[in-house]
Amino acid sequence: MTQIWVLGAVLCLFGSAYADEVCYDGLGCFSDLPPWGGTKERPLAKLPWVPGMIETRFLLFTPKNKYYHEIKADAKIMKVTNYNKLKATRFIIPGYLEAKDEDWAQHMCKDMLKWDSVNCIAMEWKAGVRAPYAQAANNARVVAAQVAHMINFLMGNYKQTADKFHIIGHSLGAHAAGEVGRLVPNLARITGLDPVEPYFQGASRDVRLDTSDAAFVDVIHTDSLPFTKNKLGLGMSGNMGHIDFYPNGGELMPGCSKNSGSPSNLDGIWEGNVNFDGCNHARAYQYYSESTVKAHGFVAYPCPDKESFAAGMCFPCTGASCPLMGQSAIKFNLTSVPTGTKFFLTTGKKEPFGRYSYRAKVLLDGSVWPNPGFMYISLKGDREETESIQLHVGMLSPGFYELLINTDKDVGEIKEMTFQWNNHIFNPIKPTYSASRIELVRGKDNKTYNFCGGDRVGEKVIQSVPPCKT
Repeated sequence: MTQIWVLGAVLCLFGSAYADEVCYDGLGCFSDLPPWGGTKERPLAKLPWVPGMIETRFLLFTPKNKYYHEIKADAKIMKVTNYNKLKATRFIIPGYLEAKDEDWAQHMCKDMLKWDSVNCIAMEWKAGVRAPYAQAANNARVVAAQVAHMINFLMGNYKQTADKFHIIGHSLGAHAAGEVGRLVPNLARITGLDPVEPYFQGASRDVRLDTSDAAFVDVIHTDSLPFTKNKLGLGMSGNMGHIDFYPNGGELMPGCSKNSGSPSNLDGIWEGNVNFDGCNHARAYQYYSESTVKAHGFVAYPCPDKESFAAGMCFPCTGASCPLMGQSAIKFNLTSVPTGTKFFLTTGKKEPFGRYSYRAKVLLDGSVWPNPGFMYISLKGDREETESIQLHVGMLSPGFYELLINTDKDVGEIKEMTFQWNNHIFNPIKPTYSASRIELVRGKDNKTYNFCGGDRVGEKVIQSVPPCKT
């Protein structure tokens, strides 16, 4: 509340300030009363800053722009831009991240425009988000009002309708996107990229992102460990949208480590007093951005929980039950699965993150004497081929071996497979083995390929395994 008195002179230029409410011209009034403050979920009551302190910017990218245009809700400014009223418009609202990643929204717009002809508006509100956490959470309300004001301006000046707008928000920006949906009914879509947990989980639906905010709400969870000591998962857990994705279980992403510190020191996340590198939290927008150019690397499987998914119990897709996480999620028929279904998938440790999944079942033929060693297979398609994938390590003996495969290459239609084996230790008997049969099931559509091998091969010799002759 002290900040309101300090800023009193400035506020007189923009609106009126009260003990529990502040109003800004064109944006409306903001209260610090419940559900916005003074609740179990939001214990500190804070009013949002003056818009000028938040320093919000709208950066327009279009297929005709080499660089962005900074735009405002002003007809004269918009007239000299390449904004196309016939195209859909996407707003990207970032949340908190380290300085090295603060321009990711601009990069996402550029990626989108490689494949999609839209108006893409990257938001900035760096000053407003570099605040104590409770303050930043409330500053996001002003950002939402500014986006809503811009959308209303565009609809009024270009005769567009709300169903032409898609809001993509990360972290605090995800809940800001939800607030935009409350202020502008009938938005086409809101995408929540790891919506932040503190001050939002368990809070009123008026405060957080939920399914009432747009016709289609999709959510990607990447940092949903509990916000407790030495875990500090910043993202919300539990379903929030019409469709919720949990890559790698939704809690800890490959290539990232857990955050650590005390949950009582929320501001330490922003001030560097907590071990927080943002890796898990940032993966949500990294996955989404890649999905705009490699959609089929993010096939997600309906599954009751992460343990069942890890055990391979939800593989492969059947019918139309598997959506694509990211930009193409909206193509999924929600009526094909029960309400509340969770969707899981696997990603890589680094770019490219997308993975293409198969289940291989190999019938090994060879020496009946158990032999310690390794087995490898690879896939050859009409587009690319994979590197050798370890199928098994341990004792080799005739029988079936099965493995779920996740490769970073979209090889296309499988034309051939290869098999190779190595000894673990020198074997003077010099055994030979063959992949006499390989059944390969493609995850995205349950398509089955059958391959038949020939003569046995010695150690480190690559065996070609062609399709079986029908």
